[in-house]
Amino acid sequence: MRTPNTSNSINRRQLLRMAGTLGGLAALSSFLEACSKAGLDLTSASSTSTAPTGATLPATSAAKLQNELTSTLPAESAPVQYTTTPTSTETGYSKVAFVKTGNRTEGVHKAIDLLKTNPVAGKNVFIKPNFNSADPTPGSTHPDVLTALVLKLKEMGAVKITVGDRSGMGDTHQVMGDLGIFDLAEKLGFDLVILDDLTQEDWVMFTPVDSHWKSGFPFASPCLEAGSLVQTCCLKTHRYGGQFTLSLKNSVGMVAKKIPSHNYDFMNELHTSRHQRRMIAEINTAYTPNLIVLDGVEAFISGGPDNGQKVSSQVILAGTDRIAIDAVGVALLRYHGCQTEVAKGKIFEQEQIARAVELGLGVDSPTKIQLLPADQESAAYAEDINYILSQG
Repeated sequence: MRTPNTSNSINRRQLLRMAGTLGGLAALSSFLEACSKAGLDLTSASSTSTAPTGATLPATSAAKLQNELTSTLPAESAPVQYTTTPTSTETGYSKVAFVKTGNRTEGVHKAIDLLKTNPVAGKNVFIKPNFNSADPTPGSTHPDVLTALVLKLKEMGAVKITVGDRSGMGDTHQVMGDLGIFDLAEKLGFDLVILDDLTQEDWVMFTPVDSHWKSGFPFASPCLEAGSLVQTCCLKTHRYGGQFTLSLKNSVGMVAKKIPSHNYDFMNELHTSRHQRRMIAEINTAYTPNLIVLDGVEAFISGGPDNGQKVSSQVILAGTDRIAIDAVGVALLRYHGCQTEVAKGKIFEQEQIARAVELGLGVDSPTKIQLLPADQESAAYAEDINYILSQG
């Protein structure tokens, strides 16, 4: 077990500490009815729309928002021009690709293309999936999502791809075997790392500023040493205290349960603490993802993380900002009828998100999230989600 000893790790933590010191459906139905009475058209968009500003949806600006969303639609014949520009821009806005689809393969490719950034070319890439258990999606990462992601990253120039995780509900070897991941790795040519098998020296201790962890947490060094870290998560609630498990919560799988030759159980500390949701956010200070892909083709709106009330939510998201992704994810859960703690209060007051904002991990307001819809159908869906986001 070691403390971060590279300049990149130290600088990242220092910057995060500096940043941390700065700084439902019924309502939607009523809103749409009011817009209809006011003569606002929510089913079509003007061809003379203005450039997107990332603004939320005031009650008097429904048509304007739809124009803004539509203006971000990609031209059908335009080739994708990748850049190295991050999707959290200098202006403070975070872009989230939004693809309405039931086809995971198509959705993953479209969502990544919408971001028009390539963080993997020429790099060794580590993919962190959701292999918490061997339950079907959204209990775990769908094989179609992992396949599409691996092939897309190779197409984008990734030199080497490693997939790794630590299961929280069951033996990781067994979980990956049951999900067919060993066969998939052989078929697609990526490496697999079982994080439970790491040695003591492969864990790096982190203690965020004003941490709710007693003595910090051990984070897997293979994730830190990769040239690019890509995360793929599911859309679901969490009945064991996390309340929702999206990109922030997916990071828990990169933390050790126990370090070899030590008996201390870090996962017991996490899951028995009244500060659990804040501690989840604090884990995310250890790294910055280069790409996040959220599979929301199906979702759990209660229960979770392994099983629960499933709905067809028909969306794939992509971005680089965990706060933005999770805020949109919470809005989606509310839109699809979630009635758990996730449905209460303002989205940015949810403890995972609020603590992540304090730590400077992404945007600090829903007004700084810019949805990038793939097409007209996606734009209409995104408009509804943006309205929920606009409530805070």
